[in-house]
Amino acid sequence: METSLENLVENNAEQIEFRPSEKGRVKRGRKLASYNKADIYQLIDELKFGHMGFVSEGQAIVIPMTFWRAGEYLYFHTLNKSRLDKLIQSGAEICISFAETSEWVLSKSAYHTSVNYRSAVVFCTGSRVETKEDFNQAFKGIIEDIEPGRWSHIRPPSLKERKATALLKLTITEGSYKNRSGGPNEEVEDLDLPVWNGTVPIDRERQQAGVCPFHRE
Repeated sequence: METSLENLVENNAEQIEFRPSEKGRVKRGRKLASYNKADIYQLIDELKFGHMGFVSEGQAIVIPMTFWRAGEYLYFHTLNKSRLDKLIQSGAEICISFAETSEWVLSKSAYHTSVNYRSAVVFCTGSRVETKEDFNQAFKGIIEDIEPGRWSHIRPPSLKERKATALLKLTITEGSYKNRSGGPNEEVEDLDLPVWNGTVPIDRERQQAGVCPFHRE
């Protein structure tokens, strides 16, 4: 018998890891994966920017958006009565990915050239935030997270702004995390090739600082 959404959320709240279904289970690079909430939440909290995937009228769509977390829930806002507002209120499931790359991993072979990264994928359903108190409290959360104490110095959303805005509260039903760190994997027969291998920061300013010996004059 299928577990109800309410029971799934309640069980998830009591666990330090998400319990993935076949849909949410990482199949490629499983050794790099975990379902630990702390890892997933930390990445979401640090980035606050992800890509939401959903299906609308039979068409797969992905949209970059700002998200922020409060406890077991994510929030995002869109226009009142927009496609996303209607989609979430219909009970449809969405998928959100968060990712951050840090280093190119340069191998002695093209095949093993890779990238160091952190990523998370979460599945959610949600509802609209209706009351003024909950609306303001949610926005206060992200403002205070960006700069503690700022909320008391700025103007809160006006009635006109609240009417124009749909604030959506998402329940995370499943989540997974993957990361890669360290240097390249090499084949034994490639080790003597006369080419540098190692990691190079993706940040262009750090690259120009001469981190990579291969690019030094």
